Amino acid sequence: MSDAGRIDVTREQVLAYRVAAQGLDRSLAAPEVLALGVQDTPYGSARIALAARGASPDGLELVWSFRGAPHLHRRAGLAALAGALWPLDDADATARISTASIREGARLGLAAFRATAEAFRAAVTEPTAKGEVSTAVSAAVEPSLTYWCATCGARHISGLLFQQAALFGSVGVAAERGRTVLSPLAEPFPVPEAASGTAGLVRAYLRFLGPATPAEAAAFLGTKPAVVRAVWPDGLAEVAVDGRSAWLPESRLPELRAATSGDAVRLLPPGDPYLQARDRALVVPERGRQKEVWRSIGGPGAVLAGSEVVGIWRARSHGAGGGGGTVEVTVTAFAPLPAAVRRSVEAEAGRVAAARGAEGARVRFA
Repeated sequence: MSDAGRIDVTREQVLAYRVAAQGLDRSLAAPEVLALGVQDTPYGSARIALAARGASPDGLELVWSFRGAPHLHRRAGLAALAGALWPLDDADATARISTASIREGARLGLAAFRATAEAFRAAVTEPTAKGEVSTAVSAAVEPSLTYWCATCGARHISGLLFQQAALFGSVGVAAERGRTVLSPLAEPFPVPEAASGTAGLVRAYLRFLGPATPAEAAAFLGTKPAVVRAVWPDGLAEVAVDGRSAWLPESRLPELRAATSGDAVRLLPPGDPYLQARDRALVVPERGRQKEVWRSIGGPGAVLAGSEVVGIWRARSHGAGGGGGTVEVTVTAFAPLPAAVRRSVEAEAGRVAAARGAEGARVRFA
């Protein structure tokens, strides 16, 4: 589409559109953003993201999916997800796993993914600790896909490959008593023969985190922009967001045009779908605040008021372990919060507590 055909929208329209598209208005019992899954880093955060949308984790399975990160996905869609995440070709496969530790092995491309997926199937026949699975898979694959760990005195498979290939091996993930346990999926599926449905994942990203660019969609999928351009879906509309070109499914234009910010307040956990947008400067314009919201280690949650991130929050459990007790939510606002927003934060803290298995919550405004 030429610049003359572009539709101009504001930042405020885009953010309001994303709030509604992702179910943060709680208009749907099962938010459609589950097409992208909900990241669970740190463990338990996905339940809070679902609670923010008024949804439950029923019918969902935790697997390593996008970029090898743990996500909750619909169980019924895991086979299709595996096909859509399978690399398009050898070059794509190599790019996804190439690191200094396995530079030669990464050149195996698709063969590296296939061998690792098959090794998972042989190693995970019952719930097994991650470390035991890693040892078995490392011994089963080409040595060039492993590296020497002086601390352990053993060779380990590349973590990038290990976590990206587990889904292709029909393996699910769980946390049990502080350790990661891998289990065979209840409904296993074959290792994909070829990528299928990747354009659908790109379209889903554009629907829920758009308008966006090929580079932004590629960063979310964990691949290169050239790969996304090769499967760029049809039926997209070019949109100018403050003068910058981006794309959205054409069928979603009416919702984007009509989007207005509401007054809902939500406590979003780290890794929430709303925070997965790669145009972070659009979501949080001030650079210093971006660094607060998206910390690389130990990131906080975000306080959403309307469609704006107005602060960060952290939670600490008190009392009974493994359930019960209370949660203390500490909110650090970027500017003084109106009384109505503070009251809503206190109500939302109760949802955080319930999602964490606690009996109640108290809020402290720092």
